[in-house]
Amino acid sequence: MSKPLVFEKPLGMRDILPDSLAKQRHLELKLRHCIEKWGYEEILTPSLEYFDTVGAASATLADRMFKLLDKQGQTVVLRPDMTAPIARVVSSLYKDVPLPIRLFYQANIFRAQEKEAGRNAEFFQTGVELIGDASVDADAEMIALAIFCLQSVNVPSFRIAIGHVDFADGLLEEIVPDERAQAKLRQFLSDRDFVGYRHLTDSLELDGRSRHRLHALLQLRGGKEKIAEARELTVNGKARKAVETIALLWEALEAYGLTDYVLLDFQLTSHLNYYTGVIFEGYAADLGSPLVSGGRYDQLLAQFGRPAPATGFGIKVDRLMQVTAVDVPTSSKTLLIYGAANRQEALMRAQQMRSAGAIVVTRLLEHRGELAVWQEQADWTIIDLTEEREG
Repeated sequence: MSKPLVFEKPLGMRDILPDSLAKQRHLELKLRHCIEKWGYEEILTPSLEYFDTVGAASATLADRMFKLLDKQGQTVVLRPDMTAPIARVVSSLYKDVPLPIRLFYQANIFRAQEKEAGRNAEFFQTGVELIGDASVDADAEMIALAIFCLQSVNVPSFRIAIGHVDFADGLLEEIVPDERAQAKLRQFLSDRDFVGYRHLTDSLELDGRSRHRLHALLQLRGGKEKIAEARELTVNGKARKAVETIALLWEALEAYGLTDYVLLDFQLTSHLNYYTGVIFEGYAADLGSPLVSGGRYDQLLAQFGRPAPATGFGIKVDRLMQVTAVDVPTSSKTLLIYGAANRQEALMRAQQMRSAGAIVVTRLLEHRGELAVWQEQADWTIIDLTEEREG
């Protein structure tokens, strides 16, 4: 017989206690104020979505989704992301709203985890979606807004790494004829396994120039000067177009005055196959996983019947909590103690104080020993109405 689950929680789930939740809500409020200044409106979609619509369109792998059956026998999922649900809304409830559309969300996301993964199965995310704008300026707006969001919550040191999904793909297609070898090299780049990448590159039957170009890809990480280096590695194909897009993007970010926060990374790829152009990740010092991830996804909306270009990003609030010193404003708290004889007077006084903005807890004092426990808590102001009545 299995041991009863009394205090255990499902794998990857956790309790958030008041102090931590207050810090989280404080961060979310700061992010909200930052995003709203850019003209984005908040949206909230259901926690449950049909698998055949949102689940099938999501970039999250099906085996990482929480699936359930509803009473009608339909398969539903706990939302594995917010991008696909927002695409559903824009294509249905917002079908007559002219593009571009700017929306943001603050919601919990659910992704099933392996036992050894050690990650949260439910996490909180703040994100924005800009739908209906295919310009490089829209990509720049996403990156600029991500930077201003991280600044608004005082992330001490961070950089945004920017790439383009077509650069590495295009370069590999130009040089490596074997599609299986292309796929392996692409996976090595995605996993940041540069040792494996070099080993496979050296094992391929290539001329010296081609091998040099593949090795040079690993050096394309830095500032504006990397754009010229990337041009030299490409011919007039998909990879070259990606370089020109990055060059225009850099100019737009220079106009924002934000290039000090940017790192060009032409090796950057994504394990999410729905990205179609510029992609980016935000990293803070001493945190190995990205705080921010986003990019362009121009094909998703077509799956819901309203083709439109789109770009967006998400900020993982859980990770933000790890790198930000959150100073939550504290309010003084008052404990109002009363006896049975002056209950009405005490409760009315407490309500008057609350109406004036105070935080007031009331307590019927049955014996004086209880008072000593409260007096040990320095963050409480105590009003003892039992003494006033006795006086």
